[in-house]
Amino acid sequence: MKQTSIVVKLGASMLVLVLAIVLPLGFVLNQLFANFYFNETEEELDRLSDRYAASITSLGTEQLVLFERLSSLTDRPIVVVDDEGMVVANSGVAGLPEGRRVASAELAQLTDSATRQEEYVDPVTGIRYLSIGKPIVEQDELIGAVFVLDAAEDLYQSLAAVRQSVILSATGAVLLALGFTLILSRRLSDPLVDMARAARKMAKGDLATRVAAGGHDEVGALAAAINDLAVELQQYRQNRRQFFADVSHELQTPMTYLEGYASALENKLYQTEEEQQHYIRIIRQETDRMSRLVQDLFELSKMEEGKIALVFEEVDIIEVAENAVMKTRMQAQQKGIDMIFRRPDTAPSVEADGARMEQIFTNLVDNAVKYTESGTITVTVSAQTDMMEITVADTGSGIPATDLPHVFDRFYRVEKSRSREFGGTGLGLAIVKQLTELQGGTIDVASEPGTGTRFTLRFPVRKEAAQ
Repeated sequence: MKQTSIVVKLGASMLVLVLAIVLPLGFVLNQLFANFYFNETEEELDRLSDRYAASITSLGTEQLVLFERLSSLTDRPIVVVDDEGMVVANSGVAGLPEGRRVASAELAQLTDSATRQEEYVDPVTGIRYLSIGKPIVEQDELIGAVFVLDAAEDLYQSLAAVRQSVILSATGAVLLALGFTLILSRRLSDPLVDMARAARKMAKGDLATRVAAGGHDEVGALAAAINDLAVELQQYRQNRRQFFADVSHELQTPMTYLEGYASALENKLYQTEEEQQHYIRIIRQETDRMSRLVQDLFELSKMEEGKIALVFEEVDIIEVAENAVMKTRMQAQQKGIDMIFRRPDTAPSVEADGARMEQIFTNLVDNAVKYTESGTITVTVSAQTDMMEITVADTGSGIPATDLPHVFDRFYRVEKSRSREFGGTGLGLAIVKQLTELQGGTIDVASEPGTGTRFTLRFPVRKEAAQ
């Protein structure tokens, strides 16, 4: 589909906007100047015609000659007609010679002391005049009319000059607006074109492409967002590759065991029945481990996609934590580890999925038992103002500072060799973090090598309980 350049769109919009402002403005200015000039002239003509009409007492030749000479001093010709419309005096209008009759309709409008105002074009010279006529009345009887004229050519030339100035100004404004629009649209469109080009490269797999950072405006924010997206996509690609590599590795080891021991059983490479049973136990253990791995992956995938079904209800955190401690107490006793559970007498409930909460606590306590050779595991429940805080602390080997940021990553193990010994899938803490956040909680970890590790969970209490 053919695309319209932003330069064209913005230029057209700016042109329409400028024209929408300039054209009405030019029309208004033209009308203002025209009204001003014509009103000034008409007021002057009206004053003169009043004086002439009041001063002329008869249409005698001597008096009319006097007024003709007087009009030449004011540079405004006069035309006097009698009551029959015959021109009896003319001080310089070639198209109205003495003895010519004016239209009866024009003369009729001057009766009853009316004023006749019009624009007159001299048919002989082609000069345009503004004309105002007033009736000449003697003893309440109309004896004629006097017309005072003023050449309008200067007015029209002045208006033409004003109109030309407005047109030139409008043209300049349009050109200036188009130039400004061109520069502005280029400044806007060039970064967008670069972003589109970079996006196409990213779509083809070149995620190392970056957009030049713009200013602190919307375009700059868009450029930063595209760069952030590229980083996220690059991280996603690396995580996906690492995920597939980790899954392949995690499945390869049990598959190797299964293949090796199944082959040994098939070829009867065992010496005693006890050795045969040992091979079968290993096959069963690796099969169970693969099943747990697949189940954990499936569950974690559903959590990340938001498709896991949680049944929120009123949950007693103390009871759930105590159940998790009871489940792992025997395993801790077998290793000579002291299990301590600290709890307040009463605590507000939280809105959560009880089964998933128990899964979180059991996983954390079970991990603490696995990675603690001797010492103490302390589970503490405490009630804050609007939070329930649960800590699981052990005196195990601890986690190095370089590994702490990754403990919640999938398949990440601090001690890979010991993880296989304990039968872990490397997904337990990732599942714990997802389940915690899905229920509105947070989880933090603090650890010192040789001292132990401390996981802290926080969940908001129910609103009714908080009140």
